[in-house]
Amino acid sequence: MNPKTAKLFFGVVLICLITAQLRAQDAQSTLSGTITDSAGKVLSNAKVTVRNLSTGESTETLADAAGLYSVSNLAAGDYEVSAAVEGMGTSADKVSLSAGSPQTLNLTLRSAPAPQSPTTPPSENLPNAPSTSKTEPSLEDLGFSKTEIQSNAAQQALLDKRTHMLKVHQRMGLITTVPLVATLITSLNAGGKNTGTASRDLHVALGAVTGDLYGITAYYAIRAPRIPGTETRGPIRLHKALAWIHGPGMILTPILGAMAFDQKNNGEKVHGIAVAHSPVAIVTAGAYVAALLSVSVKF
Repeated sequence: MNPKTAKLFFGVVLICLITAQLRAQDAQSTLSGTITDSAGKVLSNAKVTVRNLSTGESTETLADAAGLYSVSNLAAGDYEVSAAVEGMGTSADKVSLSAGSPQTLNLTLRSAPAPQSPTTPPSENLPNAPSTSKTEPSLEDLGFSKTEIQSNAAQQALLDKRTHMLKVHQRMGLITTVPLVATLITSLNAGGKNTGTASRDLHVALGAVTGDLYGITAYYAIRAPRIPGTETRGPIRLHKALAWIHGPGMILTPILGAMAFDQKNNGEKVHGIAVAHSPVAIVTAGAYVAALLSVSVKF
């Protein structure tokens, strides 16, 4: 082969190779688009994955500051395109690419759903009094949004503690009624002229038990954490108002009772302010029972 023929041959081969390469490049497609959120705001640095459904091969890229992405040199075929942003979840769609034809596919990401927490039926008594349902009250009962609840776990913990303490308060209050009623019944035999000391001792013992249980009951109500911004209303307002009657009464009743007890044991007739022991005890017991009914009966 002479030099001219060789040059001509290699020239033809080179032209064929260049032509084949250009055709191959023309056969490739480009996919591009914009990544936005549900409000239309562009999302920069979104991770975009383009997967060929036939071969399973994937190509990844990042959206730029304007939310734009572009993936080139894609063969014709069906693709799954997904975009993800931390805290926004993932969005995916499918697209078919033709040889040498650019394609546009925009994706919209929506915020990931917030974790669902058990809710309780609305109640006028929350969070001032424990609910009769087994479901704990949540901050949504106080008007807080789900976003505010998630950003304020300490507030939810405070509400949980208040609910627990008020439930103990409620149970102890019911338990206290048992010795309270027994104390009132034994008082009928504790004040007679011919009554022995055994009846008075039993009455005093039951009164002491009532006072101790009442103190525990009051402790859980007083020490329960307060939730800022809550308003006392409805039956809870009456419940608290009655506490100003039976609270001082629970303190004054045993004091007057001790005075009357000493006078009786000394063979004296009950006199002075000790005579107020029975009326104060009756008023105190009445206010206490009314306070229980105010949060037990809806009106």
